[in-house]
Amino acid sequence: MPARRRVSHWRGVYRVAQAAPGTVVALALVEASVRRRSAAGKGDGMRLRVGYELVYECPQPTPMLLMLNTHYSRAQDMLVPDHINTQPWVPLRQYQDVFGNLCTRLTAPPGVLTLSARGVFEVPPNHEVPGSNGYQHTIEELPDECMMFLLGSRYCETDLLSESAWQIFGHTPLGRSRVQAICDFVHNHVRFDYNCARPTKTAWQTWQDGAGVCRDYAHLAVAMCRAMNIPARYCTGYISDVGLPPPYAPMDFCAWFEAYLGNGWETFDPRNNAPRTGRILMARGRDAADVAISNTFGPSLLSKFTVVCEPDN
Repeated sequence: MPARRRVSHWRGVYRVAQAAPGTVVALALVEASVRRRSAAGKGDGMRLRVGYELVYECPQPTPMLLMLNTHYSRAQDMLVPDHINTQPWVPLRQYQDVFGNLCTRLTAPPGVLTLSARGVFEVPPNHEVPGSNGYQHTIEELPDECMMFLLGSRYCETDLLSESAWQIFGHTPLGRSRVQAICDFVHNHVRFDYNCARPTKTAWQTWQDGAGVCRDYAHLAVAMCRAMNIPARYCTGYISDVGLPPPYAPMDFCAWFEAYLGNGWETFDPRNNAPRTGRILMARGRDAADVAISNTFGPSLLSKFTVVCEPDN
């Protein structure tokens, strides 16, 4: 058996399933939600079509772990489910990880494997609005499940950034205002540049380089929030260009983060740093290490990568 080298692909860095026992309930809830929405007819929202086509080339049978479905928390908005299709057909196994992300296992055959999906969601037709409660909790008030999102992680080195974070943001008002101040700083500090992206880049390195892609913006903001004792978790998925003036960049998966404020998680986007229309969550975790679009346990080449997120007219 040849040695197997793991290769991971992340968003923004590279340009009928057989369900595991723990996934049956989650998939059944999604299907039931789709049936209810279909029976109810079209609502007042906007229909948003999302999907992708990814082509992998593998010289040998290669186990893969994928995170390419939308998050179950968006099931109530789903009109057409985003099932994963493979060409050629291969059996799939699915499970939910500890963050609620839907993960898919398969073994890619030697040669070319195409993965694709198309889904339709009903989303609000207007820009996002912040939550009504931006209160910052003390450490003692935080729920137990928030504590992991205060700690350093693979790409978010709170220990290296803590002193700088307190020097810059220690005087800012608590709560949403402080998180927004962090987003404003990151948005202005980091220059968007695909040429500066790399799969090993961390928040500390982005702080030093001042350049990167959306995942680097998110990592730096997450690390700064955690350093300021605000739980923050990394998110990834689709964001449409609805309401933006042309020209439009090629569509890609996007990264943002959520901060725990006022007894709930609120979305922040330091890359765009403005409300958007049509944001669909795919996965969340401590940082990008938890939400790679694919981990291949063997040599592989991602030879094609296209993403769709647009109104379904």
